[in-house]
Amino acid sequence: MNKSGLAAFFLGFIPGFGHIYWGHKIRGVLYTLAFAGTLLLAFYMVIFGFDPYHDTFFMLAFLAFMIWGINMMDITITLFIAKVHNGTNESSSETHHLKETSNERVTTMLLSVIPGMGHFYLGLSYRGLTILAAFFGVIIMVFFISFLTSAVFLIFLLALPIIWIYSMFDIIQLLNQKQAGKELEDRTIMDDFNRMHDNEKKSKMIATILSIFPGAGHLYLGLQKRGIQLMASFLFSIYILDVLNLSLFLFLIPLIWFFSFFDALQLANRFEYEVLKDVPIIKYLGSYQKWIGIALIILGLFYLLDSVLMPVFASYLEELFHINFRRLYYQYFQVTVISLLLIGAGILLAINQKKAKNK
Repeated sequence: MNKSGLAAFFLGFIPGFGHIYWGHKIRGVLYTLAFAGTLLLAFYMVIFGFDPYHDTFFMLAFLAFMIWGINMMDITITLFIAKVHNGTNESSSETHHLKETSNERVTTMLLSVIPGMGHFYLGLSYRGLTILAAFFGVIIMVFFISFLTSAVFLIFLLALPIIWIYSMFDIIQLLNQKQAGKELEDRTIMDDFNRMHDNEKKSKMIATILSIFPGAGHLYLGLQKRGIQLMASFLFSIYILDVLNLSLFLFLIPLIWFFSFFDALQLANRFEYEVLKDVPIIKYLGSYQKWIGIALIILGLFYLLDSVLMPVFASYLEELFHINFRRLYYQYFQVTVISLLLIGAGILLAINQKKAKNK
C-alpha cells in the first residue's frame, strides 16, 4: 500500500497516530495510551486534590513530554529507514533526479524534528549548532532555575515551540534555495540578524514569532531600551509575585505579555515606512529614583518579615501573648498592606491630576 511519509510524520505529532497510519498499529496504540494516560493521571491528581503542591503533576507532565519525544524520534527513524530501503530497491530511470530530490526533502524534514539536525544534513554545521544549542540550552536553563527556585519558571518552556517553528521555517527556505540551484552559506542565526540590521531589513514574521516572548521582538527591531524594560518587567514580575505569594497581582503578568506582543506587532508594521525611535516604556527613569528606592526598601522589608521574621518569631510571640499571629498575618496583614499601597497610589494619582489641571 502506497502511503505518504510526510503524512505519517505530521500525524506523529499526536503520539501513536503516525505509527497507526504507517501500519504499526500495536506500537501506535501503546504510544497513544501511554501519553494520554500520563496526562489524564496528572490532571486527575490535581483536580481531586491528591497533589496539592503540583509536584507530581510536573513530574507526570515531563514524563508525557518525554513519551512524545520518544514517539517522534521513533516515527522519524522508522520513516528514514523505510526511505533508505525503498531507495536501494529503485532502478535508475529518467525520474531518478526527481526521486532523489523528493527523498532529500523528506529526509531533511524528518531529521528537522530535532532542531538543527536538518541543517547538519544539508552541511550547515554552524547554523545547525546554534539552533541545536539554543533549543537544548533553554531546556537545561529552565529546569536548572526551576530546581533552584520554583516550578513557575517552567512556563518559559513555551520558548521551545518558538525555536522549533523557526527552525522548521528556516530549513524549508534553505532547502528550497538548494534545490533551486543556489549555493548555501553556512552562517549562524546571529549573522543573519546582523546583516538585516546593517541593511535595515527586518522580517515581520520573525519579529512576530520573537514577540511571543516579551521584549524579544523589540530587541530584534533594534529597540534595546524598550525591549529590555519589557523583558525585565515580565521576568521580575513572575519572580516577585511567586516569591512573595502576591496572587492578587497575578493579572499583571498577562497584562505585560499582551501589551508587549501587540506593541511589537504595531512597531513591526511601522518599521516598513518610518524610522522607529527607541522610546522606553518608563521615560526619564532617573527622575523617579527616589520613589523606586522607597519601593525597593518597602519590598525588602516585606520580604524580610514574610520569609524570616514571621517563621522565626511567630511561635515565641504566640506563647508570650497567646495570640495566633500566623493566622492574623496570613489572613489580614498581607491584604491590609496591599490595600494601603493601592489606596496610596490612587491618592498620588488624584493629587497629580489636580496639579496638572491647575497648571
